[in-house]
Amino acid sequence: MESKRQTSTEDHTEAPGPTRLTLYAGLSTCGDDINASRSKSPAPLTPTGPAPTAGDDRDPSLPRFRLADVRKHDANSGSPWVTSGDKVYDITDWVAAHPGGDVILQAAGHSIDPYWAIFTIHKAPHVLQVLESYCIGFVDKADLDDSGKPLAEGGIEDPFATDPKRDERLTVLTQKPCNAEPEAAYLAREFATPNELFYVRNHMWVPVVDVEEAPKHELTVELPDGEVRAYTLEELRTRFKIHHVPAVLQCSGNRRSDMTKSVGPTNGLQWGAGAISNAVWEGVLLKDVLRDAGLRTGDDVGATEDDPPSDSLHVQLTGMEAYAASIPLPVAMDARGDVLLAFGMNGKPLPRDHGYPLRAVVPGYVAARSVKWLSRIVVSDEESASQWQRRDYKLFGPNEGGKPNWDRYPAIQEMPITSAITSVLVGKDVKSCTDKSARAAAGVRDLKDWQDKNWVDSPKGTPVEVAGYAYSGGGREIVRVDVSVDGGRTWDQAELLDSPSRNYDDAEETQKKYVVARGRRDWAWKRWQYKGVLLDKSLDQSLQREQGHEILVKAVDSAYNTQPEHHDGIYNVRGNLATAWHRVRVQTNDDKITIQGCGFPDKPPRK
Repeated sequence: MESKRQTSTEDHTEAPGPTRLTLYAGLSTCGDDINASRSKSPAPLTPTGPAPTAGDDRDPSLPRFRLADVRKHDANSGSPWVTSGDKVYDITDWVAAHPGGDVILQAAGHSIDPYWAIFTIHKAPHVLQVLESYCIGFVDKADLDDSGKPLAEGGIEDPFATDPKRDERLTVLTQKPCNAEPEAAYLAREFATPNELFYVRNHMWVPVVDVEEAPKHELTVELPDGEVRAYTLEELRTRFKIHHVPAVLQCSGNRRSDMTKSVGPTNGLQWGAGAISNAVWEGVLLKDVLRDAGLRTGDDVGATEDDPPSDSLHVQLTGMEAYAASIPLPVAMDARGDVLLAFGMNGKPLPRDHGYPLRAVVPGYVAARSVKWLSRIVVSDEESASQWQRRDYKLFGPNEGGKPNWDRYPAIQEMPITSAITSVLVGKDVKSCTDKSARAAAGVRDLKDWQDKNWVDSPKGTPVEVAGYAYSGGGREIVRVDVSVDGGRTWDQAELLDSPSRNYDDAEETQKKYVVARGRRDWAWKRWQYKGVLLDKSLDQSLQREQGHEILVKAVDSAYNTQPEHHDGIYNVRGNLATAWHRVRVQTNDDKITIQGCGFPDKPPRK
């Protein structure tokens, strides 16, 4: 079910409180590594809890604890406890032994169940097994209700209470955490997606960083030899050269709902065509910071046999809220890779939803690697151990069902080619765009001449104008977009609107501030536009059988990669990389226009 949020202007100064690392790594972040690295069992309790009371048939060898006693073991006690169900757990050793372990302290002294109800990934069997190893007893029967559950405590602090408000034009897939996308009608209107319309993909709540404390925000960098270097945000801004890079970020699940509808059920958020956006990012190069921190590899001049080869290393990126991912070190160190530690977005500070005050931006790669609220970097001989690196964002075969072998395939990195239709104008809607106030394509100087060349007014059909975006990962440029307005029987080429952005003099005024921002490869999308004619049914009897006109789009990049025709061959249970031709159906009946397709919500027909 879709719902709406209210419009709000981003304002960092209103973020309440001082810098706060509101995090929740969860036991599943480390998974089996927790058991493997535990060197000792939880410390014995002193004193022991009370013995079982009459009518209590639970394990008599374990003590009972009153909830009032559990509350004494909060985050400040030095020995944090939590409850889950009717059991009590001492997580002191877990917090002390594992990086990021202290994030669970938000639940210390209380039940962790409300948190796990939010993040159901923690209910996996292996996670519960890990938790059981820390069990120290039961909640006293006096604090259980008739159903055997602990008496209700006061409501826990809502971890999402300090999340920023979102623009009402975003369609919200989930509110907690927020995952939202703009409708197709708002997407790709501009080369740089307005910050408030940039799609939101959050795995947890948004950390709160006070604007006055932001310059002190610290990023730690750990090298393979164990050396650790810390940089404040202010130091990054003043010590390193600042770069501006136009780049797309796209969720691997973009158009997942399209795959679901055309083939079968998929797991994950049912994104339309809006889990992709383009921005001009401002920041410093990750490779510059790693070199400054002292990184040496076996590929460097003067390297010794003790220096590991770069292709054996990974850059692990961890956010303040404990989200983590990694990229191969050669990607980070590529002189043409433009991997940023970004603090700006479209000429403004990063919005809170998009990583304020610091995030990674890995152009050409799945957005899951562009970690937000960045606080820690580790160069390691292993990829990130996080769930999001090893148990998510992978691609399986059409025949591999709900329990795939996660270790069989690598994590998604570079993104494949894709394109989508974001706007369809038919009949008088097209004509209304050709008046004197119409906005022509990028680089057009003579509006009337452009209208004359692009306006189609045929008595044999209905004029149609189609627009959208095309993008390919890995820095590959979009060189062609093919459009069909008759279901693929005939094809024509769309006009690529953003090519002039490489020439400052030919760029639109609204784009000129972005023209100076150029990556070393093509990381941005290409918007496109096409004008044609929808044939009358009397001229094409097949239209009567097909219940309207089917408009198709497919793109071609500089390596001549193109999109698959259908989703059947690339279907996967996770619904990732849904890149088949985008199909939109247009029905024109009795002067009523209905547009259906991924990215186009069901609405009453237009007249």
